[in-house]
Amino acid sequence: MKTRIDATKKAKDLIAVLKEKHGDLMFYQAGGCCEGTQPQCFEKGGYYQRMGDVCIGTIEDTEFWVDKDLYEYWKHAHFTLDVIDAFGVGGFSLETPLKKTFKIEYRIFTPEEELKLEPVKYIE
Repeated sequence: MKTRIDATKKAKDLIAVLKEKHGDLMFYQAGGCCEGTQPQCFEKGGYYQRMGDVCIGTIEDTEFWVDKDLYEYWKHAHFTLDVIDAFGVGGFSLETPLKKTFKIEYRIFTPEEELKLEPVKYIE
């Protein structure tokens, strides 16, 4: 099966730091404006998903959820989670005090990859 999301080593290293400090984590990426367009990292259960939101996979045993509308727009794309040295707008995500910001890079799946994609999980 082909994963829908992967992460760079920098992102995995930061997740490990955040897990040590906060315990189990979750990611959520909305399709809105401002900080909502960035992936947000929360303590697991610290953000309540809406009906229809989609878990596209896990990174380091951490679920990555996206807004249902964002998923419809990007369902043909592979997500790569990365991190940069920057202060995210608003500062809601757990990496903000470390002066880091998670970001996503996208690429379109090949037709062959589309046939082998891992299934997603929905909030119902």
